[in-house]
Amino acid sequence: MQRDISRAVPLIRLMVGSVFLAEGIQKFLYADALGAGRFARIGIPSPELMAPFVGVVEILFGSLLIIGFLTRLASLPLLLNILTAIILTKVPFLMKNGVWPAVHESRVDYCMVLGLLFLLVSGGGSWSVDSRLNAGKHGTGSADR
Repeated sequence: MQRDISRAVPLIRLMVGSVFLAEGIQKFLYADALGAGRFARIGIPSPELMAPFVGVVEILFGSLLIIGFLTRLASLPLLLNILTAIILTKVPFLMKNGVWPAVHESRVDYCMVLGLLFLLVSGGGSWSVDSRLNAGKHGTGSADR
């Protein structure tokens, strides 16, 4: 049964990784709306440096999640990223607009946090680069990283 669950892990990796990958790319494509301009509007210091940095983090580690390489390690900077975003954007929204509008506004962030925590605990699953690399070391494809 565990092996069947492990085969479903790529769906979580794809979901979480592709959201971060897309958001990172958009920080460059739409810098005023989603990158440095947005960072400046919400008061992040040095937005012209921080937005591209965050964009690269999202692209790099989101891509690693998609392929299942260094899955647990890649989950950590993305978890820090999304928790920072929640603190800087969703908590003030909650204080201004109340619980239910904030719940609605935070739904993707909540799913990303849970997906990242899942991947931090589970690793990349049996269909991942991590598993392939560990198979070569241990002679089996079931090890996760």
